[in-house]
Amino acid sequence: MTVNTTARNVFESDLPALTYDVFATPEQVWPDLCDAQRRAPIALGPMGPEILSYDMARAILRDTRFTIPPGINLAAQGITSGPLFDKVMSTLLCLEGAEHQRLRKLVSKAFTPRATDRLHDTIVDVVNGLVDPLVAAGRCDVVADIARPYPIPIICALLGAPREDWELFSVWTEDVFQAFSFSSDLASLESDVMRAWTELDAYVDDMIADRRANLTDDLLSDLIRAEDDGDRLSSAELRMLAASLLMAGTDTTRNQLAASVQALSEHPDQWALLRERPDLAMRAVEETMRHSPSVCGSPRIVLEDTEYDEFVFPAGTFVFVNTFAANRDPAVYDDADRLDLQREGAPAILTFGGGVHYCLGANLARRELAEALRILAARLPDARRQGAAPWKPMLGMTGPTVLELEFGA
Repeated sequence: MTVNTTARNVFESDLPALTYDVFATPEQVWPDLCDAQRRAPIALGPMGPEILSYDMARAILRDTRFTIPPGINLAAQGITSGPLFDKVMSTLLCLEGAEHQRLRKLVSKAFTPRATDRLHDTIVDVVNGLVDPLVAAGRCDVVADIARPYPIPIICALLGAPREDWELFSVWTEDVFQAFSFSSDLASLESDVMRAWTELDAYVDDMIADRRANLTDDLLSDLIRAEDDGDRLSSAELRMLAASLLMAGTDTTRNQLAASVQALSEHPDQWALLRERPDLAMRAVEETMRHSPSVCGSPRIVLEDTEYDEFVFPAGTFVFVNTFAANRDPAVYDDADRLDLQREGAPAILTFGGGVHYCLGANLARRELAEALRILAARLPDARRQGAAPWKPMLGMTGPTVLELEFGA
């Protein structure tokens, strides 16, 4: 094996420094990211090295020597043990190694294109049901009126929960998601989170028992059917996967839908193009997730001294793979800051991650977003943002907290 004797410690390589506030929004951080990206593929950020290059980000996301820090949001608030910590660490979002690979292999057998396709009518009905009461008013808050209530009915329909119980899932998800948020005060919320999670588990246990006796045409039934060389999912694993799906598929979709609508509404030519060309809906998803993502990066911990190009990452280094910057790398995207639904020859976006942690629900998320954007462009013509649209910080789940639109008839 050839050893690169010129490789230097990443902390001793005279890399650009990023001094942004950890509560800064993507828009506030972007000028500094852009400047650093022009100078080097890596910058030293507030928490450690940040990967800015598309090619390096893609490689590190696929490299098992860079692993997701377990329970990072809990540890940041001083929670490193106890019932909530154990609960979070058992989810698919936090598992690593052989057990993670085993569960993904089984789950992938149920997460088929067919599972997504059968949700089409539900998705269309939910979006139109949210838009119907807004059309006459000529204005709405996309976040509160559309994006926030949108994903829960879709996830419930995917699992096979009856419509009359969708509101229950919404309440449970709001509470449980606090355990995955950097902005929550978990010390005061832990008992509420555990109560909601226990109620969710009990409900899913009843669903599992019912499906085992009477398999139907939903994801939970497909997960029960899933088998690999005689290996099947246990009831505890099915319960965990249902909760993981709710957590992973709710807030991401909410925030990305609002972010995508804002990006399109601030580029009226692109909003009009999507209205005229609904066949571009999937392109609109890819391009808005590249340009204005709700997930701007992925944290990693280096398991062993690792060399990339001329840099050495010491074991234990905290690395932030800044996919927001990588998705706008001018080395791979022409005119990278431009929003263009007809962009040709663009490489795959990194917003869904990569490698063993690539988002299992990526196809479902794309379908949800594409149908929503297609319908919104058709039914809310000439949409224009009114007033400020403040965003949450780049580090963590981001997106607008308010998005007031006015639109034509």
